[in-house]
Amino acid sequence: MATEDTARTAIAPLVGPGDPRRFTDSGIEVKSTYTEEDLPSGLAEELGEPGAYPYTRGVHSGMYRSQLWTIRQYAGYASAKESNERYRYLLAHGSTGLSMAFDLPTQLGLDSDDPRCLGEVGRTGVAIDTIDDMRTAFDAIPLEQVSTSMTINAPAAVLLLLYELVAAEQGVAAEALRGTTQNDILKEYIARGNYIYPPEGAIRLTTDLFSYCNERIPKWNTISISGYHFREKGCSAVQEVAFTLANGIAYVQAALDAGLEVDRFAPRLAFFFNGHNNVFQEVAKFRAARRMWARVMRERFGARDERSLKLRFHTQTGGVTLTAQQPQNNIVRVALQAFAAVCGGTQSLHTNGFDEALALPSERAAKLAVRTQQVIAYESGAADTVDPFAGSYFVEALTDEIERRALALIDRVDELGGSVAALDFIRSEIEESAFGYHERYRSGQDVVVGVNRFAEDGDVEQPELLRVDPASERAQVERLRAFKAARDPEVVATALERVRAAARGPANLLPVLRSALSERCSLGEVCGAMGDVFGRYRPGG
Repeated sequence: MATEDTARTAIAPLVGPGDPRRFTDSGIEVKSTYTEEDLPSGLAEELGEPGAYPYTRGVHSGMYRSQLWTIRQYAGYASAKESNERYRYLLAHGSTGLSMAFDLPTQLGLDSDDPRCLGEVGRTGVAIDTIDDMRTAFDAIPLEQVSTSMTINAPAAVLLLLYELVAAEQGVAAEALRGTTQNDILKEYIARGNYIYPPEGAIRLTTDLFSYCNERIPKWNTISISGYHFREKGCSAVQEVAFTLANGIAYVQAALDAGLEVDRFAPRLAFFFNGHNNVFQEVAKFRAARRMWARVMRERFGARDERSLKLRFHTQTGGVTLTAQQPQNNIVRVALQAFAAVCGGTQSLHTNGFDEALALPSERAAKLAVRTQQVIAYESGAADTVDPFAGSYFVEALTDEIERRALALIDRVDELGGSVAALDFIRSEIEESAFGYHERYRSGQDVVVGVNRFAEDGDVEQPELLRVDPASERAQVERLRAFKAARDPEVVATALERVRAAARGPANLLPVLRSALSERCSLGEVCGAMGDVFGRYRPGG
């Protein structure tokens, strides 16, 4: 049984800059020297072999000797046309997969012409209102050859279906599509706030997507269970592992409750972690998470297919670690974080642009971020051998300690009834950790180079930044209005009523949503029709 005191061991103590002790952000005290005595007992069994249970050393036997991780860059802004140009630029310069960023209205299931969206259209990502927008975003990009990750949650099913429809227009069979929808609504309630529906309806959409892809798009990763945003919100590495896996447990249980068989959907579950600056803790974090998930799936859920046991994950370097002061220092931070992700065995990697604390990444910053991954892949030696830190006294001790502390937090979530029932607890834990971060930084206990130490006075040269033209919002709204004006309103109304009827019933929603989108209903209309049945989530309501 976890106790409240046990849970608090996931956060570094406030000891001030004069204390000689050193702690990770998870409160793990780092000794000055590690020896064989610090290695966990039964290490050989805990490690296993690469590509074999419990997958501590990686999910593939050859890892990057066999195939490099997917090199992605998170991209999208303004219009679908401008985003398409950035996607093609990235592919031409070495990206091996796309990572699609959506603007705030799209993430909230709102059309660009909704009055609530004024000033937000195309700002944090691309605006996708209609099938025309999705068609433009992937113009001249062969979807049978590229893996596409979509950072979208509440309306994830809608965006996946638009992508499938565009692929069909290209002559690409659904069975050939590869990629990921983030589709992780629980972390929205916890850390981001980009939700639409209450948990019951939202999780139904999540599990309906599991079932739909199992039947139609078998190579698609149906969810990317995300700890990234918890870390951006201020959680520690231990909390990131614990709360991410706790949410994963909740999704697996929800799918089982919906009548799905674990080995039919679990092989397509994926995860999304943050990469931070403490290289050794990050490597240990990834290794511990992999081992823990394998045991959860085998021992808790009875999975037998080895693919169900493998924690496959994407990593993005830490956006919250980037500084507006001395932004070129971010190049070094990103390189260290990416190196840790590779040494920890990531399957996919996004490296942030060094200018992202100031604006959306410029072309120059995006290309440099891709080059960072290529240097790690081809020059660092990290890809030459599997699990290069295995057997390190320090890293093995960290891996074991992260697992122990994260399991205690998962026990606490279980005691509260699982992730949905424990939302308030998880939020409060992350808030406490974030407060600790701030206080350690404020006191100088934690050093941020160029900010609270080695700062520079006077004018400092700033990089040239990407600016989104406000005219792009007006143009998007005009295109949407023209799209809506050219439709048969009776066809649209009938399609939307079918969506409402399906939402009231037990059948899988996605075939009905696909039909409505093919009949030129917009994203906002389809999401609104489901909202008429599911209601809208109000925190504390």
